[in-house]
Amino acid sequence: MAASPTPDTDRQNARTLSGLRRHGGPWLWLAIAAPLLAGALLVWQAWTLAAVLGDAIETGAAVAALTPGIALILALLLARAALAAIGDRAGTAAAEAIKMRVRATLFSHLLARSPRAAEQPQSGAAAAAIVDQVEALDGFFAHYLPAMIQASVLPVAFGAVVLPLDWLAGLLFLVSAPLIPVFMALAGWGAQIATDRQARALSRLTGRFADRLRGLVTLKLFGRAEAETADIVAASDELRRRTLRVLRIAFLSSAVLEFFAALGVAGVALYVGLTFIDYLQLRSSPLTLELGLFLLLMAPEVYNPLRLLAAHYHDRATARSAIGEITAQLGALPEAPAPLADMPAIPNAGAIGLAATGLTLRTPDAARVILADTGFAITPGEHVALLGPSGIGKSTLLEAVARLRLAEGQINLDQRALADWPEAELRARVAMLGQKPRIFAGSMAHNIALARPGATAADIRRAAERAHVAAFADALPDGLDTLLGEGGLGLSGGQAQRIALARIYLRDAGLILLDEPTAHLDAELEQAVLDELTHYARGRTLIIATHSLAVAARMGKAWRIAGETLLPMPRPASKGKGAA
Repeated sequence: MAASPTPDTDRQNARTLSGLRRHGGPWLWLAIAAPLLAGALLVWQAWTLAAVLGDAIETGAAVAALTPGIALILALLLARAALAAIGDRAGTAAAEAIKMRVRATLFSHLLARSPRAAEQPQSGAAAAAIVDQVEALDGFFAHYLPAMIQASVLPVAFGAVVLPLDWLAGLLFLVSAPLIPVFMALAGWGAQIATDRQARALSRLTGRFADRLRGLVTLKLFGRAEAETADIVAASDELRRRTLRVLRIAFLSSAVLEFFAALGVAGVALYVGLTFIDYLQLRSSPLTLELGLFLLLMAPEVYNPLRLLAAHYHDRATARSAIGEITAQLGALPEAPAPLADMPAIPNAGAIGLAATGLTLRTPDAARVILADTGFAITPGEHVALLGPSGIGKSTLLEAVARLRLAEGQINLDQRALADWPEAELRARVAMLGQKPRIFAGSMAHNIALARPGATAADIRRAAERAHVAAFADALPDGLDTLLGEGGLGLSGGQAQRIALARIYLRDAGLILLDEPTAHLDAELEQAVLDELTHYARGRTLIIATHSLAVAARMGKAWRIAGETLLPMPRPASKGKGAA
């Protein structure tokens, strides 16, 4: 179990929340101002109501004489209701604006990171942080923050209004109201710790469920369905227990509030009653019926902002815990979204030359050196096969060239350092196909068009034909419009590979990096795919990591990773398929 946040961490989370206020814009200011204005109208309403009741009781005023006062009271009621609705709507709008900003910032920074970076979070944890934990910020900005301002301003303002009229009632309001939050805080001393533990339990449950959902087939194949279900149930039970703990603390805090608020209201009522029957003589002037009614009307209103604060006090702890979980999973919340750009159109940009000097490359766990102080050069338009046994580091080298993995030394593309390439330009000029391409839920055509969203149906069709996707797609009732399940459910490994290869054909890249593009194909289909690939790659630089001697034989040169370096080797003469 993770340790509870330190006071410094809690203060940092509070500062982060405070910094997010600026993204609420004018909506947040309106959410705060509307209730305060409604509070001012409340004083007017209470005084008018006290005056109307006083006239009706003491003088027996006719209804006609009371009508203007009654009309004013109704107008004030409507105005306060309108202000309450405006404030609630503005708070919701402010919270949505802030959540949208936070999600955009987090997601952009995830995209800006290297996808192969060691600190990249698990997909389930990242999803839980960006969706669930960000959503937990809603109550803080929509409800708690306006309620906190109301609780800080209105009771004191009400007490200041009453004090010149009746010093004892005013003093009671000014003393009792500030004490209530203190006792609430003491009663809820462990609220933040309990809420932090609840947030971690929720994050674990969400992340675990998301990861297991993606691996349903694997779980069934290995007979882990019952065991994993039991683990999900156990995580759910932990969340239940953490939630009940938070609710018990919230109930205790609310009970403290209601106790002291009841004492305050009862104290004012007792004081007014005893004064009217002349049992108490603490005033220099007689207490009028109008003033007595006004005090009785204002007494509960003094404590209503505190009740509202208590109702939303949990939102504060929830938001701080959510910020803590976001930080734990994704790092400190950035100030602004990372600059991103989609691929620009760079037609006929030409082949890209590649050169490396002093290149040192390690395995993802840094346990083994793949290349040590290695240099190589590939001229623009060359086609190179990269050979070696499984696990030797071919994929890692391709990912380093595509700037998906960190490497020591210097890699230049077209005599420009790889690190100096703008992200959008690099993705436009360099295309890569990994061993396990991602197929998204949607149609085949949609998956192919991922490489160029503006592609026409004819362009998509041509790319599908080149990759030999049309050969199996046309046999389906909906052709390229056939819907695919998440992760390419319903496709064979070779079919998924060819759909991913079709994406390459929609690009006009100068450097093409392919990782085992024909691994799942029979010899005849492999040769057909290679025919289209080599034809497309004319005038482009092509590097293929492969086990296939047939693939290597179609390239201009071949290298092998061995002894922590790249060794040139004779281009295989065999046209058959075999292990390197």
